[in-house]
Amino acid sequence: MLVGIWAIVAVLPLFFGGTDFIMHILIMCLIWSVVASCWDLIMGFAGIFSFGQVAFFVIGSYTSAIVSAGFGVPPIFAVFIAGGFTALVGILVGLPCLKLKGAYIALVTFAVHMILEPVLKGDIGQAIGTGGTRGLLSIDPMTLFGYTFTTASPIPYFYLFFLVAVACSVIILLVIRSHWGTAFLALKDSQEFATCLGVSAFKYKLMVFALTSFLTGMMGGFYAHYVGMLSTRMLGIDLFVTLMVILVIGGVGKFPGAILGAFITIAINELLSPLGPFRPITMGALVVILVLLLPDGIVGLIQKLSRGSRGRLSPKVH
Repeated sequence: MLVGIWAIVAVLPLFFGGTDFIMHILIMCLIWSVVASCWDLIMGFAGIFSFGQVAFFVIGSYTSAIVSAGFGVPPIFAVFIAGGFTALVGILVGLPCLKLKGAYIALVTFAVHMILEPVLKGDIGQAIGTGGTRGLLSIDPMTLFGYTFTTASPIPYFYLFFLVAVACSVIILLVIRSHWGTAFLALKDSQEFATCLGVSAFKYKLMVFALTSFLTGMMGGFYAHYVGMLSTRMLGIDLFVTLMVILVIGGVGKFPGAILGAFITIAINELLSPLGPFRPITMGALVVILVLLLPDGIVGLIQKLSRGSRGRLSPKVH
């Protein structure tokens, strides 16, 4: 399924390459597909109810912009530095979460989300170059091998983000299918039993915090250099709800459902843009409806239909 999804996405510029607005939507779909897939890995597979994904994305965005502007680091390297710094923050956040479960982890990680905005706007943020309440308004564009990417020509940006998104999805898939993924599922189903079998909750929980934070922070860096400006408005409820809808539509713990959910949700979100301030409310209502109608998301529905068709086609033994 993953190969099929990316094969279709790869040819979309052939049909929409002449429309900058649609290309921008497709680029945003690629960005949020990685962020949502990371959230799905930590919550859907590892069973850790982390609500800090948006915060990690914003940390990566600001870090890459500050490192690039303040230290003269080329953006293509700044995004990986941002990923590494965000991974470090993820580990520091994950340490106190090791002794917590369920809703308590969600509260701790969401507290990071809530604290981040006043930090970025306050004296500390201004001292490190966040721009305070004004934000960052002139972030260097991405450059690679002497070529400078520009939003005026979105197709090169699309394929850059496409390659990054494919690489991230392959990494996530390999993790899910490796012994790491097995350990995540074991800890999710029964941490006490998994620990008795020798699975280290400390090791694997920190590992998933570090990996998902790194990939999310890196994508935040790419986002910063793509849009060219940042503000703490990203920490509002709008983005958080959008990511939640992506997971619900795709199916929690149903990789690559988050990728499908990203393309569907971002398209719906743009269609709802005329609603203005009522858009988050509408998206929240959509989450409730989808949870009731599609509890396993689109991928879960596809899997059920596939099992049903195989059952009908299999020969019956009398």
